Amino acid sequence: MLEPELGSNDVLIQVKACGICGSDVHGYDGSTGRRIPPIIMGHEAAGIVVRVGPEVSTVGVGDRVTFDSTVSCGTCSFCRTGDVNLCDSRQVLGVSCGDYRRNGAFAEYVSVPAHIVYVLPAAFPFKKASLIEAVSIAVHAAKITEIRQGSSAAVIGAGMIGVLAVQAFRQYGCEKVFAVDLEQTKLDVARLLGANETFLATDPELMKKLTRSAGGQGIDIVVDAVGTQSSIATAINVVRRGGTVTLIGNLAPEVEIPLQSVVTRQLRLLGSCASAGEYRECIELVANGSINVDPLVSAVVPLSEGPAWFDRLYNHELGLMKVILQP
Repeated sequence: MLEPELGSNDVLIQVKACGICGSDVHGYDGSTGRRIPPIIMGHEAAGIVVRVGPEVSTVGVGDRVTFDSTVSCGTCSFCRTGDVNLCDSRQVLGVSCGDYRRNGAFAEYVSVPAHIVYVLPAAFPFKKASLIEAVSIAVHAAKITEIRQGSSAAVIGAGMIGVLAVQAFRQYGCEKVFAVDLEQTKLDVARLLGANETFLATDPELMKKLTRSAGGQGIDIVVDAVGTQSSIATAINVVRRGGTVTLIGNLAPEVEIPLQSVVTRQLRLLGSCASAGEYRECIELVANGSINVDPLVSAVVPLSEGPAWFDRLYNHELGLMKVILQP
């Protein structure tokens, strides 16, 4: 196979595991505009370093690694202040959106800049390492949200990012964390991974039940891990006065918000984009069991079976969460 080009500060990685992200599935039919062919998708990956550029000194051949999905320049004003996810020339692996095309990791090899590569502990499984990118999104959202000790949180959407957010918001200070979803099977996983209680989004008494479960004071923080008109409306409706709505999901490019409710109830709407250097912390959280990813892996299959599993995910097969492809 033809290897990717390797720059002087780049690392060539033999991919050992790469997860299918929801954004890949959403780009499967071309509707998102961020997976314009020809493009190799895949950005949740881990593998072994097989070659490094002449100016690389932070990792070496043979290292077991994972890497950020965001390729930042390292020199712009955002990068210099640590906001690498807001980089002026930010690219995302496996994305082709018109402004750039950056091939991803559904391949035998991928080339990435050394400064986004993180060495794994010796016994850290590659399948777990391929989930660090998703973990970092949930952890980043928790860290930029103002969480007071003892706060309550509700997570709208118990998909992959949602159930990780349940764990992350508990890890960073929330005393009670609830999960809301349309599917009971997803809520069962959220409960397994630490949600105090779970609720169907279609329950007409959802707001009343959440408020009661939070001690009658209302929900302090609501995390929207979906990003649709209905999910954001639910988030705004159930958060308490003066509370925070943290927005992670972005399925819909535009939504309407009940502006009067946001203003008169003095709500904070906080956008959370990708992650900003939390990878080492996330590796430690998964390694020590503070965040459990094992129940989220539905299948580990050869890369050659990828198209069939994309079909199954695209058709919303019940119970499927994370599918990991192995080249």
